[in-house]
Amino acid sequence: MNIKLDTELCHIFNIRYPIFLAGMAGGPGTVSLTAAVSNAGGLGTLGAAYMEPEVLRNAIRDILKLTNAPFGVNLFSIRATDDNTRTGEVQRELNDMRKKLGLTEVSGEAVRTLDHFEEQFAIILEEKVPVISTAFGVLPAHMIKQAKAAGIRIVTMVTTVNEALLAEQAGCDAIVAQGSEAGGHRGTFDISNRPMGANIGTMALVPQIVDRVHVPVIAAGGIMDGRGLVAALALGAQGVQMGTRFLTSIESGAHISYQQILLASTEESTVITNVFSGRPARGVANEFIEVWDKSEIDPLPFPTQNTATRDIRNAAAKQNNPDYMSLWAGQGLRMLTSGQSAESIVQETINQTQTILYNIKNE
Repeated sequence: MNIKLDTELCHIFNIRYPIFLAGMAGGPGTVSLTAAVSNAGGLGTLGAAYMEPEVLRNAIRDILKLTNAPFGVNLFSIRATDDNTRTGEVQRELNDMRKKLGLTEVSGEAVRTLDHFEEQFAIILEEKVPVISTAFGVLPAHMIKQAKAAGIRIVTMVTTVNEALLAEQAGCDAIVAQGSEAGGHRGTFDISNRPMGANIGTMALVPQIVDRVHVPVIAAGGIMDGRGLVAALALGAQGVQMGTRFLTSIESGAHISYQQILLASTEESTVITNVFSGRPARGVANEFIEVWDKSEIDPLPFPTQNTATRDIRNAAAKQNNPDYMSLWAGQGLRMLTSGQSAESIVQETINQTQTILYNIKNE
């Protein structure tokens, strides 16, 4: 059957299929996964928010060795400084976890988070990356001007209609509408009045954004296969962004213990928590979250909490101990598969989409 799926989104981003890989920072999103999704006809995206500048540069060059297709780099567009007002209190609680992992206790001195955002953006320009996407806000105006002058497409992730309007006004080329089903950190711009983010489901969010903006909308959150892509198209989106679906792929950089937990989890397994980073993110509930919640201590703001907990998460990974890792994941966990290539996932999604649309057309 020959049901074409080349939406306007595909033409704008020069891709064959309307599937974006979510930018999964911190390890799961690898060079090989990014390139594989792009080679399969989608838009691979490298989650680079935590990458040091030269590491990012090398990763971009490695992607370019693996694919001639367009790809993107995702950054956190937020200029938050460290808040060490309560660092001593938080470190005392974290020290109890460190003892369980055999780590040295940390005193209450100030936490310092390095900010590489300006350098990361400069490298994206220098290396002529085709697409830049952002979470937590739009790119600053001067960066948008530079990106557009360089011919770079701009994607902004949003969780409300108002955020979508801001993104469109700023000049982005496409908007990712992230429903509350989505795994990891979603793109809520301002959490000062809603510490757990804006939690509107994908089904409700997408059409409301589509009705109010004029740029292509990409649906995200709980989308795991062709049924999700068909639903997104029916809601007015021009494509989908998928992250969790690729966490257990062959090219995934997710820790093997992390992957095993995901494959054993269900739609009931995840929670939205801010205890790892100071910003709300969806992940599988584990001992770290349970212990922290019982303490009733508020986490430090982002990025300070993220920096303060890093040694614990890194040690847990080295010890194959998922109880103290951040197990980011969306709600579609029963639809995960083990050992499937990213190319196969993309093609399977497209084949299923075409079959559904063909059957609808011919009923």
